[in-house]
Amino acid sequence: MAEEKTSDLLAKGRTAFERCQDAEQENRLCALDDIRFSRLDDQWPDNIIKQRDIEQRPHLTINKMPAFIRQVVNDARQNKPSIKVHPVDSGADPKTAEIINGLIRNIEYTSNADVAYDTAIEASVAGGFGYWRVGMDYAYDDTFDMDLSIERVANQFSVYGDPDSMSADSSDWNVAFVVEPMRKAEFEAKYGDKTNSDGGKVDVDFASDAWSEAGIWLNDETVMIAEWWRREEVEREIVKCSNGYVYDKEEFENDPDLQAAVQAGILQIVGSRATKSHKVTQVIMSGADVLEVNPWPGRYIPIIPVYGDEIIVEGKRYLRSLIHNAKDAQRMFNYWRTTSTELVALAPRVPWIGRVGTFNTDSANWATANTTSHAYLEYDQEPPQRQPLDVGPAAGALQEALNASDDMKAIIGIYDASLGARSNETSGKAIMARQREGDVATFHFIDNLSRAIRHTGRVLIDLIPKVYSDERIIRVLGEDGSPKSVQINGQQPAQTMGSDGQPEMDKEGNPVLAIHDLTAGKYDLTVTTGPSFTTRREEAAMQMTEFVRAFPAAAPVIGDILAMNLDWPGADEIAERLKSINPALQNKGLPPEVQQMIQQGQQAIQELTQKVQALEADKSVDEFNARTERIKVEGDLANDRSKISVDARTKMATHAMSVDQKANQAAQAPTRQG
Repeated sequence: MAEEKTSDLLAKGRTAFERCQDAEQENRLCALDDIRFSRLDDQWPDNIIKQRDIEQRPHLTINKMPAFIRQVVNDARQNKPSIKVHPVDSGADPKTAEIINGLIRNIEYTSNADVAYDTAIEASVAGGFGYWRVGMDYAYDDTFDMDLSIERVANQFSVYGDPDSMSADSSDWNVAFVVEPMRKAEFEAKYGDKTNSDGGKVDVDFASDAWSEAGIWLNDETVMIAEWWRREEVEREIVKCSNGYVYDKEEFENDPDLQAAVQAGILQIVGSRATKSHKVTQVIMSGADVLEVNPWPGRYIPIIPVYGDEIIVEGKRYLRSLIHNAKDAQRMFNYWRTTSTELVALAPRVPWIGRVGTFNTDSANWATANTTSHAYLEYDQEPPQRQPLDVGPAAGALQEALNASDDMKAIIGIYDASLGARSNETSGKAIMARQREGDVATFHFIDNLSRAIRHTGRVLIDLIPKVYSDERIIRVLGEDGSPKSVQINGQQPAQTMGSDGQPEMDKEGNPVLAIHDLTAGKYDLTVTTGPSFTTRREEAAMQMTEFVRAFPAAAPVIGDILAMNLDWPGADEIAERLKSINPALQNKGLPPEVQQMIQQGQQAIQELTQKVQALEADKSVDEFNARTERIKVEGDLANDRSKISVDARTKMATHAMSVDQKANQAAQAPTRQG
């Protein structure tokens, strides 16, 4: 890219932008019209509004479109797709995959990715398409560590995609533009003392020849600045080493540690071959200059589209919103509701009829009798008459309005039950079935969101080994949002810290030591769509409560888990207290031989207790002998209990000493685990 002349690069950028702009013109016009129609109440033609204003006639807008849009958007908000990373090859590790999962959740949390997802799905439902993007910046002002982020694209019309793309998630984009209009004064202040990609001064003289050729990039008030993303196929050489890892040849030759291992004879190259890959570059440009050229570490353009209703005809992609085909039905509804309102409003304006001279007395009040309420009216000669109002047209207009409302529901596929209104269904099962029909009719919008989030996960998995490549401590989040700190890419195994800040322990009580190398191995992902953790927790608590009602014997075993899923104040404390009396947890953490001794002792106690009960029940045995036998058995029982207790304490003390010895050995000579 550095060898390409700036003038040639600028010309290519202009041509590429014009091509993207021409390809998207129809989709963008439809999206703008749909958004203005559904969200800004722009539903009457301008000429009809003007005519009705002249005639002083109403033009009412009763907008039903937002309710349909919110139904789909809020359904997506309640059922957020989540990314799940899985190891693929032998170099990948399941525990490291969990760390990557937690890292992605932390990226989403710190960058408010839910806002980006919600903005994009709302834009796609209301306009046919929306976007978000993956960004990269320093973690803090005083560090060199980089962090990834998921950023909101508030203006869906600022992005222009690849006109040749046919992939459902646009993972095959080779070109994209993100444009931003900037006032001329701001442009001069920001770039007046900067240099362009050639090292010369940025042209801020809008009367120069360079700007005269800019065309659409310049108008009377603003300058358009564009991020031009380019993805090009490149060929590179990779090498396979004796340690089983595969490296880019250029990176391998420039890595001092790897070269030192080669010179020491520890590492050898066992094979090499050429492979095809992609190189992504970000070009910041105006209409007259190339301002910056920045390489991007990933192989995907980090702008993710969310499509609405997609139709491909003769190789061209058409994108439509949820309400696009329902606009005529909405216009009809507005017209007939306006007509019925107008007819009913005209009822008091029906004139009075009488012979000449009937209204001479009290003529001033008679002149306003059809617009003003008077206490009384006087007349001469015969009583005046009033023409009755024909209510037929008003009733017809109301019926047509109902028909138009039904047309909207049929076109969109969302009926009264889905919108929360009462309908013909009476049973809960029938209402749920109708609601499910509405979800199925609009599920392609939710599915397109899942595809976009899956592509986002693909972009993140590609970038994480390149951005999080150094040894550092990162924060990861569990599925329930609990944070913990993890060391990655270390040379020696390190302890994994839990959400409470204490080291995590395995089942035997030993500290968990691991090296999580995010640069090694290959990973893939799946996307699951379902309720958020909070919603699932509430459902779990409800179903566990019903389970305990049906099977009360399970209460002591699962009581602590049930308490943890409740939202009461002090629920965590209740859960901890229930854990202490949970029979399934009382012997947890003891050595297997101690647990076996306890079980044998409990069995012996049970057998002796049964003997005592049998002796008490046997009336044929002499009372003295029975008492003597009972005393003997109870003495044996006490001796056995004492012996079991002493043996258990001895075993537990021996086990504790063994654990301490193992911990000291692990601290002196750590080994890699995971």
